[in-house]
Amino acid sequence: MTIEVQVPTGHVPILQTGQNCWRVEEVRRASFLIDGAAYFTAFRAAAIRAQQSILILGWDFDSRTRMLIDQEPDGFPDQIGNFFRELLRRHQGLQIYVLTWDHHLVYSIEREWISYAKLFGPRRLHTVKDGAHPVGASHHQKIAVIDNAVAFVGGMDFAQCRWDTTAHRVDHPHRRLMDGKPCRPFHDVQMMVDGEAARALGELARERWEGATGDQLPLPLSEPVGDPWPPAVSPDFQHVSVAIARTRPEYENLKEVREVEALFIESIKQAQRYIYIETQYLTSRVIEGALVERLQDPQGPEIVLLLHPNSDGWLEQHTMDVLRGRVLKRLRADDRFHRLALYFPHLPGLGHECISVHAKVCVIDDNLVRVGSANCSNRSMGFDTECDLAIEATGDIEIQRTIADFRNRLLGEHLDVESGQIADAIAREGSLIRAIERLRGKPRTLSVFDDQIPVDVDGWLPDADYIDPSRPYEATIVPRASRPSARRQLMIGASVLVGLLAVAAAWRWTSLERLLNIPTMVSYAEQFEHSAVAPFLALAAFVLGGLMVVPVTALIVVTVLAFGPILGFIYALIGMTVSALLTFGIGHLLGRQSIQRLAGSRLNHLSQRLGRKGILAVIVIRIMPVAPFTIVNLVAGASHIRFRDFALGTVLGEVPGLLIMSIFVDQVSETVKHPSVMSVGMLAGVVFLCFLAGIGIWRWLNRRGTSLTARAA
Repeated sequence: MTIEVQVPTGHVPILQTGQNCWRVEEVRRASFLIDGAAYFTAFRAAAIRAQQSILILGWDFDSRTRMLIDQEPDGFPDQIGNFFRELLRRHQGLQIYVLTWDHHLVYSIEREWISYAKLFGPRRLHTVKDGAHPVGASHHQKIAVIDNAVAFVGGMDFAQCRWDTTAHRVDHPHRRLMDGKPCRPFHDVQMMVDGEAARALGELARERWEGATGDQLPLPLSEPVGDPWPPAVSPDFQHVSVAIARTRPEYENLKEVREVEALFIESIKQAQRYIYIETQYLTSRVIEGALVERLQDPQGPEIVLLLHPNSDGWLEQHTMDVLRGRVLKRLRADDRFHRLALYFPHLPGLGHECISVHAKVCVIDDNLVRVGSANCSNRSMGFDTECDLAIEATGDIEIQRTIADFRNRLLGEHLDVESGQIADAIAREGSLIRAIERLRGKPRTLSVFDDQIPVDVDGWLPDADYIDPSRPYEATIVPRASRPSARRQLMIGASVLVGLLAVAAAWRWTSLERLLNIPTMVSYAEQFEHSAVAPFLALAAFVLGGLMVVPVTALIVVTVLAFGPILGFIYALIGMTVSALLTFGIGHLLGRQSIQRLAGSRLNHLSQRLGRKGILAVIVIRIMPVAPFTIVNLVAGASHIRFRDFALGTVLGEVPGLLIMSIFVDQVSETVKHPSVMSVGMLAGVVFLCFLAGIGIWRWLNRRGTSLTARAA
């Protein structure tokens, strides 16, 4: 095998502390962990050696995640929740801290509802949801630190469907969701470091924990006895400097940090021969501009992008994929020197699907490598929290060889060849793109990414500011939560929580579920359509529904279907308002401490700023709700907002959405009952008008400085 190393001429160091990275720290060892099996195995081996602390920051965490698939038993339970419990049982001085994003409700279905580890874990297992960020943003860093001595950074969470091997077997029997549904093959990369870089990452994790909880975590009391580095993992680097780059949005007293973005700009600017990027999303306008500039340069580098062509779910496919399509269209238009190549990893047997590309990797020439959590999206540049690690060769031949070998290992995995064949092909062809083209063609290979955006979809999708913002808007209505303390308030809050859980259990395991469905409720309500008690029946339904946390959307649909668009609108408006005021009053009586314990960190924040913003804040959360109707009302009641402002804001905020829904539901019902060309055409017209109204509301909220996005990757 021959790895041709290109030494940059007139090279200016890319990494600049305070500009495009937070810290540059020395390590004794650093290794790449390609795909989930390698990461989970290495993490377990290091965690078993932990003596004092394990800190985990993540976008997601599922205590049921299996870690030993296809691996020999190591004497500990397979699932990470049970694994942690056993670690704590065996190591009495160990503390485990898990901080994950307090996610939006749209992700609730696919996530663990109540963490098994949190309910049944020992006291030394601390699990917290991180809501200390602007509305619509997310905590996206994926960091694990063990005894401040070994740390992992990359794109992988301890969650469902993350585990896979480099073989990416299509029909693997154990790569499945908890409900038994298969997960498609999953590709990601993590980086493991020790030394001063691990200590710095421990500092970052503790800062994030304090920002989310208000608590300071203790530092390890002493250097660990022994070495937590997994013996089975051979270091790729030895005695190198590792840079840590972050993204952090401006929030309360925290200043904005955009080191990830600055590092992308500088590294792309300095690339001489090759830019190789693996990314889940490609929507960043800044990165697009930097790549376009290099494509227009007659002496610019080749650019190879490995992409994720079919995102999970209709929403992402019609938002993030469309935004990426716009970026690629502009990149293709500027590729006049034919130095742009777009690929995706193809596996036979997947049909129209492909490997889920979740990696966040960038390799510049043989000179710089970065692995982290940041996608090439606007969000990752300034809206979500991110963390990347980078190593620069700065003329060191051995480091350059290691960087080149890492890139070749990735390409070899995707092309189903040995990394040495990649190196030889690059040496012969003198071109990364021609080397890839020479080796393509096996059943498992890199296929050309040539997807185009449908013109109709491209036409109606809003600008990236609405879907993939790069900065939080000025006005956020979510402040920091104060910590609960009073025993009485906690007991009241716990009682309310038990009651809500009891109702939820009744829906799940009793005949109540059959009663509370839309057809049944519509059939019942229609019996009173012309009765004098109809308004009172609707009012009672909304009040009881609010107390039982019934989705308010379902109640609106039932009311409109049963009583028509006009009376349905009026009854629903009155019912929603009375229900909101009643649950607001309950929240006020329970008190702020109890509601904060009940609602969790993400919802605890509706307090002082909610009071300061007054009517406008209530209008915003009605038009673009941040939580279930009942919970928002409870939290608002426990906040500083005045009753008058809440009542007026509720009515004004309910009217637009309720009006749109009433018209839409009525027209859908009419079309189903009397299908014709005219009714279908009218339905299409209503949908179009609803869409225009929605865009108008979005723009109005944007002018008021309100974040409307609810996506992170």
